[in-house]
Amino acid sequence: MAAIREKSNSSFEELNEIWCEVDISRTSAGKLIANLLATADVAVNGERPQDIKIFDENLPSKILTRGNLALGEAYMDGKWDSQELDEFFCHLLRHKLDQQVVPLMTKINIIKEKLFNLQSHKRAWQVGVQHYDIGNEFYAAMLDKRMTYTCGYWSNGATTLDDAQDAKLDLICKKLELKPGMRLLDIGCGWGSLIGFAAEHYGVECVGVSISKEQIEYARERYKHLPVEFRFADYRELNEKFDRIASIGMFEHVGQKNYNTYMCVAQRCLTDDGIFLLHTIGKNIQGTPADPWINKYIFPNGILPAMNDIVNAAEGLFVIEDVHNFGSDYDKTLLMWYKNFVNSWPEFSERMGERFYRMWSYYLLSCAGAFRSRDIQLWQFTLTKNGRIGGYKSLR
Repeated sequence: MAAIREKSNSSFEELNEIWCEVDISRTSAGKLIANLLATADVAVNGERPQDIKIFDENLPSKILTRGNLALGEAYMDGKWDSQELDEFFCHLLRHKLDQQVVPLMTKINIIKEKLFNLQSHKRAWQVGVQHYDIGNEFYAAMLDKRMTYTCGYWSNGATTLDDAQDAKLDLICKKLELKPGMRLLDIGCGWGSLIGFAAEHYGVECVGVSISKEQIEYARERYKHLPVEFRFADYRELNEKFDRIASIGMFEHVGQKNYNTYMCVAQRCLTDDGIFLLHTIGKNIQGTPADPWINKYIFPNGILPAMNDIVNAAEGLFVIEDVHNFGSDYDKTLLMWYKNFVNSWPEFSERMGERFYRMWSYYLLSCAGAFRSRDIQLWQFTLTKNGRIGGYKSLR
């Protein structure tokens, strides 16, 4: 192996070129990872909340060649730990270490996402089976009383998860200017929380679509007393008119090759004077690939949009009336989900096992750290087909 000459003033770009070209020994990899972590105020085998304890000497070289996929799998296998995973990831992402360690696998994934439609109609159902259908009882134990699996709205003084989710649902209804008798479409309706809330509190008729059988069965039973309909369907199958459309936490499954198709579906289904609200997690840098660990273990075929992706897809189809970013609220939401998950774990431990526990902990806490660091965002776009005469009143 070629020797790696240590330079105190070496740039991250120079280090990246080195490890992409040579086979790094365990010793050199360990030093390199330790030095990189130190720039983010993270120590190897330190005692602070953000520090990392490594139990496998091969882990540093695996991280340099396989990135976060190796990091996540090693955590699932108990080969490293941190007192507070969320703080560990907040430090890493705040100092942009994910942009400094760019293994060959990441570059291959970028090419793959550009060449293939990984979110095609045929592949769209995979996330339903792998993620959303693992059990309604499990999600009921983790989520709020309405089973709302998206960011709560804490900014107006909510103190409980139930309050934060109700506040978010009510905010959406107010932004949509719902009135009795209107017809609302929810693209990616989950377990029906928005539809149930809107029908109960605003007197609207609703249709929801989801690619999860478990979600549809649950929602049909829970809201059978309301004027609502739930369909097991892909968004591309929709072709009927609605006064209002909402899509809450589903756009992350659409993919760049389908953004324009998605917007065309929403545009053809919205009445001329209607309002469309799009609520989605987003990333700061366009063209970056999906996280390989999240893609493999949590959300297959998922990819976060950048702001330009949404703006470009809406061009010529919608007028963007308002954009609301409350991504910092997702940090608190994820920590509440994690608390509920840990407290309810004895109910599921025998069936799901220790590796699932570590996988789910890694998922919730790494995402909390990502939102805390402001590496990813939560946007609510309010759109109309032709622009509101006199302007649209933004709500917060």
